[in-house]
Amino acid sequence: MNPVTLTAFLTPFLPFLLNLGNTAADKAAGKFGEDAWAKAKAVWEKLHPKVEAKAAAQEAVTDLAATPEDEDLQTALRVQLKKLLASDAALAEAIGQILQADAADGTPGIQIVQTVTGNQNQVIGQVTGGKVLGRVTDDITFSE
Repeated sequence: MNPVTLTAFLTPFLPFLLNLGNTAADKAAGKFGEDAWAKAKAVWEKLHPKVEAKAAAQEAVTDLAATPEDEDLQTALRVQLKKLLASDAALAEAIGQILQADAADGTPGIQIVQTVTGNQNQVIGQVTGGKVLGRVTDDITFSE
């Protein structure tokens, strides 16, 4: 399990995951989509006991939940997740399986990596509808 992928996936959910059980957390499904929210809760269920057991990881999660756009805090959580996953191969495998499982609508919930090379190229992306997106691999060429 790649800690970069895991951090990127969990970051938008953290404020809600830390407040599971209250009404704000219940609204997360509407914001992110049922499938994505279910995946985030399943990952957090596996990860939470390990985070709670390690003060540095707990602090990284709490700090990032308060300021999700802070890249330094994302890096801090990434480092803590890397340590947790390296020390528990079963946990890493379980989380990897959750993230790779297909959503109810058949779309796999895995990362999308975009690489652009060339003069004046851009990567522009937007996710709408709260769907968990599938894997996009290969070269794409646009001609004018």
